[in-house]
Amino acid sequence: MGVNKQLRLAKRPVGEPTSDDFELTEEEVPAPGDGEALVKVQQISLDPAMRGWMNDAPSYIPPVGLGDVMRAGTAGVVVESNSDKLAPGDHVVGMLGVQEHGVAGADALTKVDTNLAPLATFLGALGMPGLTAYFGLTEVGDLKEGDVVVISGAAGAVGSVAGQVAKAKGASKVVGIAGGPDKCAWIVDELGFDAAIDYKSESVGKRLHELCPDGINVYFDNVGGDILDAALANLAWGARVVICGAISQYNAEGGMQGPKNYMMLLVKRARMQGFLVFDYVKQYGAAVQEMAGWLQSGQLKAREEIEQGSVDDFLDTLLKLFRGENMGKLVLQIAET
Repeated sequence: MGVNKQLRLAKRPVGEPTSDDFELTEEEVPAPGDGEALVKVQQISLDPAMRGWMNDAPSYIPPVGLGDVMRAGTAGVVVESNSDKLAPGDHVVGMLGVQEHGVAGADALTKVDTNLAPLATFLGALGMPGLTAYFGLTEVGDLKEGDVVVISGAAGAVGSVAGQVAKAKGASKVVGIAGGPDKCAWIVDELGFDAAIDYKSESVGKRLHELCPDGINVYFDNVGGDILDAALANLAWGARVVICGAISQYNAEGGMQGPKNYMMLLVKRARMQGFLVFDYVKQYGAAVQEMAGWLQSGQLKAREEIEQGSVDDFLDTLLKLFRGENMGKLVLQIAET
């Protein structure tokens, strides 16, 4: 069947992951069993949550086991199938990990139509990041027409879609917080955000007060830390704070920094709630259909930054997320061998 390259977690990272935390292995390409399909992995999704999956700590999902293939969302093509639900040549997405080939049950793979959008878009705007943005705003954030919405990490895979969803759903103002003039210009000029705050050169708290004089109705948080505190200090009465992630904290060696201004939830009668996109799995189909319509009409713009390489390049590509070096969805394209 040939050789299958895999990247395995060798030890638990302390702080920022290094190459010593991983081991590159080779095995024979696996054969699918009954009801399964063999998939050639063409693209690997890079997500901030991966850093948490490396820790042996209580979470919403078990940690990646030492010696196991590093967990990752993937997109690829079916090369062999023992299921009547999938056929060779079908494009699919699923959690196959950082490897060149993977086997999974047909029910664990989602067939996608690459005539509707490029394959990478199903790892981004029409995949888990896009669905996270959609449900975070519409369900957890209880977004209402006329709301003032602020989004941190606004140039990332989730944040960039969240701002566009807010506009599509009738928010009166959408403010994005991002790092650097290029990212701020992109979310305003290309994606339609009403304003952007450059956290690298501006006072986030001061600019939020200027841009949202009556307070923030929905704050969608992807970063945590000081930016979360600044948003809490500028909430409107009855605000909803959506906790999606905390990328500023994931590599912290001294433990995560919690919010200092949480008492503003009491003062403003607001609420703060975390969520996982998996909570809304029964609603995925309707959400994807609506977002695909926005994509086709131009109301939603998807951006994927695709890095060419091999499974060996996983770590270097992942670290771009934590260094703020990407805009939109970051994807590793596995070169043909």
